[in-house]
Amino acid sequence: MRKLKLNYKYQQWLWGYIFIFPVMFGFFFFMIYPMSYGIILSFYKWSGIGEKQWVGLANYAKMLKDTHFLKAVWNTIYYTLGILLIGVPLALLWALLLNQKFLKGRVIFRTIYYLPVISMMAAVSMLWKWLLSPNHGLVNLILGFFGLPKVNWLLDPRWAMPGLILMSIWKGTGFNMVIFLAGLQGIPKVYYEAAKIDGANRWQRFRYITLPLLSPTTFFVIITTMIHSFQIFQQAYIVTEGGPREATTTIVYYIYKNAFEWFNMGYACAQAVFLLVILLLATLIQMKFQRRWVFYG
Repeated sequence: MRKLKLNYKYQQWLWGYIFIFPVMFGFFFFMIYPMSYGIILSFYKWSGIGEKQWVGLANYAKMLKDTHFLKAVWNTIYYTLGILLIGVPLALLWALLLNQKFLKGRVIFRTIYYLPVISMMAAVSMLWKWLLSPNHGLVNLILGFFGLPKVNWLLDPRWAMPGLILMSIWKGTGFNMVIFLAGLQGIPKVYYEAAKIDGANRWQRFRYITLPLLSPTTFFVIITTMIHSFQIFQQAYIVTEGGPREATTTIVYYIYKNAFEWFNMGYACAQAVFLLVILLLATLIQMKFQRRWVFYG
């Protein structure tokens, strides 16, 4: 009898590993191995073909002195802050509005706001390249309707990155809106009913009930949005090609140019490792300080 139990447990264990093997194989083969190989390549000088030349930390030293790379780092931080400070609160605002029972056609509005998320970034980039056109773009036509001056969105270094931020907010706000909606609908209604009985107004209910109980969702949205924003590439590649005057050259775009245009594979891998470390540190810092404002009760 004991032998039969052992055989049954062994079979369960075996079938469990058989089912997860395809996923684990893909994870190690397409994630762990390329990442590990990229870290190793960051210590070499290599054009992508031929022999590799060991240079140690020379690529990292070069990176710290490369003004073009430092400019790309600042552009990426600028873009990320724009998405976090504008896009995340806007997604929360839409979620709050679409969570109201008095709003008719809520399902339709949710679908409309989510449609840009499932649209291809290449198509969205081409659309916004026209919308941000200085002469015939819809955005400048709207500004002119309100008596505001036209903006040379894609050719002015001051406005090129805000233009990409505007496009990315339009593209990605719907995803965060759905996440916030799920968090809002998970808050028990009894808290709001008790607060109403105690005389709390709408703002007090939002401040002392909604925000604290929504904090785990907010934390998730901030982390995922930050990671995704640091990896911006398609917008800069299709809409502005990193210009004008490198105003929209981001870290990933600069990695692409080094690797596949200038064939500095080792240097590009060092920049990729830098991006990995920055994202890891930023995530760990937020994980450490989330205890001060994230409520899991």
